[in-house]
Amino acid sequence: MSTAYGLAGVVLVVFATVLIGTLGVRISRTTSDFYVASRTVTPLRNASAIGGEYLSAASFLGIAGLILAHGADMLWLPVGWTGGYLVLLVLVSAPLRRSGAYTLPDFAEARLESMAVRRVASVLVVLISWLYLLPQFQSAGLVLRTVAGVPVWTGGVLIAVVVAVNVLVGGMRSITLVQAFQYWLKLTALAVPLVFLLLAWRHDGAPGLSSDLPPRFPERTTVSVGMPVAVNVTEPARVTADGRVDGRTLDGASLTLAPGTHHIDQGTTVTFPGGASVPHVSGDPVKTDREWSIPLGGDHSLYATYSLILATFLGTMGLPHVLVRFYTNPDGRAARRTTVMVLSLLGAFYLLPALYGALGRLYTPELLMTGRTDAVVLTLPGRLVEGVGGDLLGALVTGGAVAAFLSTSSGITVSVAGVLAQDILRGGVRSFRAGTLLALVVPLGLAIAARSLSVADVVGLAFAVAASTFCPLLVLGVWWRRLTVPGALAGLVAGGASAGGAVVWTIAGPPDGLAGALLAEPAAWTVPLAFTVMIVVSWCTPRRVPPGTARMMVRLHTPESLNVDRGTWRPKRV
Repeated sequence: MSTAYGLAGVVLVVFATVLIGTLGVRISRTTSDFYVASRTVTPLRNASAIGGEYLSAASFLGIAGLILAHGADMLWLPVGWTGGYLVLLVLVSAPLRRSGAYTLPDFAEARLESMAVRRVASVLVVLISWLYLLPQFQSAGLVLRTVAGVPVWTGGVLIAVVVAVNVLVGGMRSITLVQAFQYWLKLTALAVPLVFLLLAWRHDGAPGLSSDLPPRFPERTTVSVGMPVAVNVTEPARVTADGRVDGRTLDGASLTLAPGTHHIDQGTTVTFPGGASVPHVSGDPVKTDREWSIPLGGDHSLYATYSLILATFLGTMGLPHVLVRFYTNPDGRAARRTTVMVLSLLGAFYLLPALYGALGRLYTPELLMTGRTDAVVLTLPGRLVEGVGGDLLGALVTGGAVAAFLSTSSGITVSVAGVLAQDILRGGVRSFRAGTLLALVVPLGLAIAARSLSVADVVGLAFAVAASTFCPLLVLGVWWRRLTVPGALAGLVAGGASAGGAVVWTIAGPPDGLAGALLAEPAAWTVPLAFTVMIVVSWCTPRRVPPGTARMMVRLHTPESLNVDRGTWRPKRV
C-alpha cells in the first residue's frame, strides 16, 4: 500500500471524527450530558455507538491475526464477544438502567450502601479500562508504522490527542455521535475490501487449506524484520540475509537456517526461495493446514477453549465502557431493545475477520515469522489487488482500523474519567475533563514502555478480570437480596487478585504446560472462585445485608411504566 494513500485514510478518519465530535459542543452543557447524554439516546443510535466502541483493535485486527496464527480455536472469540451481549440482555441490562446510577461504582454503592465497596469498584474500573486501552494505543502504533514507517509511539499519541479533544468538548453526547458513525465505517472498511479479495482469490485458482504441510512461501519472498524476533525453523532453508542473524552480521550473504531456534535482529531482511517452510515466531504453534482448520488440536486446548468461552460470555457485563451505555437509554425497555440490536450488528461484523485470517495464511505467511500477525488485515489488500485499486482498499482498511482505536478509546476514556471525577476529584464537568487527561496519560505511557503483546490476547485478559469481578457483583447484586457488604468486598478482592495476578504473570511470561494454560486463560477458575467467595461470606454475615435492600430490589425490577419514584441516584460523600 502506498504511504500517501494510507496517510490519506488516517487523516480523513481523524478529520471526520473531530468534525462530528464538535457537534457535541452545542448540545453538551450539563453534568448529565457529559456522563450519560441526559439519558435520551435512541436504541438504534445507542446500538450503533456500542458496536462502535465494542469493536476495538482486538476485533478489527486481533481476531484475524490470532486466526492466522492459531487457527479454528480462535473462532470462539467472536462467538463469545457476541454471545456476551445475550447474557447481558437476560441478566442485567434493564435493571442497570433502572438503578439511576452513572457509573459502576455508583451502582455498587447504591446497591450495598457502602463506600468501601465503591472504592474497590472504582479501582477495578480504572485497572480494567487501562488494560483495555493499552492494546488500542499499541495497535495504533502498528498501523502507522505499517503505512508510514513512523516510530511506534506516534500512533498512540495521535489517538490519545484526538480522543482527548472529543471527550473534553462534548463528553458522552459527543462520543455517541462519533461512535455510531465509526461502527458503520468499520463494517464498510472490512466488507468492501473483502469482496475484492475473494474475487482475487477465485481468480488465482482458489488455493485451499487442506494439505498436511505447514505454511510455505508460494514464491521467492523477502521478509523485513521490524523488531528483534526469535523464530523456530522446522526444515532447513537456504536463504539470503542482510543484517544480523544469530549474532552474525551478513551483507547479502547466503546461509542455511538449520532446524531449531534462530535470532534475527531489527532491520534485517531475509530472502526465502519459493516452497520454503515459513519459520514461526518462537512460542507460536507450527500447524499443518489440516491441524490449523480443526479446533482443539493443541495441549490443554479443551481447558483453554472453555475458559475463553466463560471469560467472553461473562466478561462483557463487567466492561465499564459497555455498561455505561445502558445508563444513556430513556428506560429499561429501550435498554433491552438496544441490546437486541447490538447482537445483530456484532453478528454482521464478526463474519468478516475469520475470512481475513484464512486468506492471510495463503497470501501473507511471512507474518507468522515477523510476529506481526495483527497486520494481516492491513497487508492483504495490497498483496491481492494490484495498482491503485489495492492502494484505495488499503487506505479504506487503514481508516477503519483508526476508527476502531478512536471509538473504543473514547468509550473507555469516558468511563474512567467519570470514575476519577466522582471518586478522586470534586465531581462536575471540570473534574470530568481533568479525569479525561489522567485516563489517557497512564495507559499511553504503558503502551510506549511495554513490550508488544498480541492485541486480542491483552483484551482477552481484560475480559477475564471483568468476568471475575463485576460479573459476580452485578448478577448477585441484581438478583440476590442476601448479598452483604463483606461478601461483595471479599468476592471482588478474591476475583480481582486472582485474575489480576494471572494477567501480570502472563504478561511477564507464563510457564509451560498446564500451569501456563491456567494463567493464560484464568476465567475457568477465577470466576467460580469469585462467586463462591461472595456467596459464602454473605451467608456467614447475614446481619450485614444493607437496610435499603428491599427498596433497591423493587427499583431494579419494577418497569418504568409503573411510575415508581426513582429520581436520579447520587453518591453519598463521606
